Amino acid sequence: MILALAAALAIVVQDHTPLRSAARSSATELTTLWQGDVLEIRGERAGYLQVYNYRRERGGYLRSDAVRSLALTPADAPELLAVVRFLRETRGSEALGISYGAAYLKAVPSQALTAEPLAAIAHMAERLADAASGSSNAADIGAHLDVVAQFGIRMRSFERNGHMQVCYDGELFQRVLAMPQASAEERAQAALSLTRPECIDPTLSPAAHVALDQERAAVLDGIAEAELTPLTRMRLHARRAAVWSVRAFEQARQGATPIAAAQRAMAELLSIHTGELGEDRRSEYTDAAVRVSASRWAASAPVVHLDGFSLSAAAAEPGQTCISLRLNAAPAAALVRRCTYGIAWLASAQLVGASQAIVLAVQPLESWRELWVFHRRAGAWVVDVLPPGTGDPEVGYIDYAGYAAGTHRLLIALEVKEHGHFRRSFEELRLDDLVSIRQASFPQLLRDFGRWQDLGWRRDTLALR
Repeated sequence: MILALAAALAIVVQDHTPLRSAARSSATELTTLWQGDVLEIRGERAGYLQVYNYRRERGGYLRSDAVRSLALTPADAPELLAVVRFLRETRGSEALGISYGAAYLKAVPSQALTAEPLAAIAHMAERLADAASGSSNAADIGAHLDVVAQFGIRMRSFERNGHMQVCYDGELFQRVLAMPQASAEERAQAALSLTRPECIDPTLSPAAHVALDQERAAVLDGIAEAELTPLTRMRLHARRAAVWSVRAFEQARQGATPIAAAQRAMAELLSIHTGELGEDRRSEYTDAAVRVSASRWAASAPVVHLDGFSLSAAAAEPGQTCISLRLNAAPAAALVRRCTYGIAWLASAQLVGASQAIVLAVQPLESWRELWVFHRRAGAWVVDVLPPGTGDPEVGYIDYAGYAAGTHRLLIALEVKEHGHFRRSFEELRLDDLVSIRQASFPQLLRDFGRWQDLGWRRDTLALR
C-alpha cells in the first residue's frame, strides 16, 4: 500500500547525497541520503536546503541541486505522471520512480486514477527486487529497498539454490487485476508478474504449494488474449504451459488423472511462436519447454509392454511408491526393487535392445525428471539413477533417446538449468556402468544418434525443437 505523502516536500534525486550539520560543504556529514528519499523542506540558505527526513528522524542541510521540490495539487499530477513514465523503464532509478509514483498518487483525484501508475510502480518494485537478487552492489540496492519501504512497498526474500531471491509481494499487481478500467495488456503484465515460478517460496508446504498453483492457473486463464501484443500473448502461453505442467505433476501425486493438465501444458507450449518472443524473452520459452518436458509422460496412459518382463508399482510408506521388476516366467520373486517419493511414469517404461536393460522416467519434483536404468551388473539386476544434472535440483529432465546395439551404448538427451543458465546435451553412455563416452550440443554431431535413435523419442521429445 502506498503511504500518503505530506506537503512541502522534496525528493532526493542523487545517490550518496550527504546530509550535513550546517549549510556548508565542510560541515559534518550526519548521514547519507539516497535517490527517492523524501524530505520536508524547512528553509533555505546559501544554496543549501534545511530539511527533515522522517524515515531517519533527522534534520540537516543538503545542496539544493540534489533534490527536486514537489507540489501535490491535482494540477501537478500530469507532470508527476510524466516523470513516472520516464523513470519506469530507466534501470537503476527504481527508488526515484517509486517515490515520484507515490507523489502522483497523492496528487491525483481519486476519480481520475487509472491502472497505469499502479502498474508502473509495481514494475519498478519488481525490477528493484530482481536487482537485489544476487546483486554485487548490495549496499546501494539495500539502501534503495529501505527507501521504497517507506511507501509500503514490501519485499519477500528466501534462499534458492545457494543464492538470495528477493521478490516484490505484488500488492499493486493485485490491484491492477481488480480494476475494471485496466487494459488487457496491463492485466496480462500483472498476471505474468504474479505467477513467476522463481518467486514461489521453496519452504511452502505441499498443500500450500498446490493451492498457490491452482490460483496461478486461475489468474492466467482469466486473461483475455484478443487485445494483447504478440509478445505478451506468447509470454502468456509460455507461463500457462509451465503452470499446467506443474498442475499435471500435482494431480498425479494426489492420485487424480493428470492427462488433461499435461495435454493443456503441451497445447500452450505449441501455441508459442518463438520469433515473436525475441532474443530477450527466449529464455521464457526454454524454461516452459523444459518444465513441460519434465511432466510430458503425464499425458500418456500407463500401458506397459515389456516382452518377458513386467514392472509394477506398489505403495509403501506414506507418499512412497516402490517399483519392482519381474520376469513374467517367474513373477513371484522380484529381480530388483527400488522406491521413490516421486512419480514413476510407467507409460515411459521401455525395453532396451535384446532385453539388455529397461528404462523408466521418474519425476521426484515438479520440474525435475530422472531416468532409472534397470540393467545387469556382474550377473545381477541393479537400478541406477541418471539425473539431468549434478547440482541441486532446479529445472531439468533426461530422456532415453535410443540404444546403439553394436557398441552397447545408451543414448540420452537432457536439458537442465544450472546457475541460471540452460544447458542441452546429447550423450552416449556405456551401458555396463553408465559412464559418458561422448557428448555434444547437437545430436547430428554424434554418429550413433543418426543410426540408432529411438523413433518414439524422436516423435515425442521437445529436445529437438
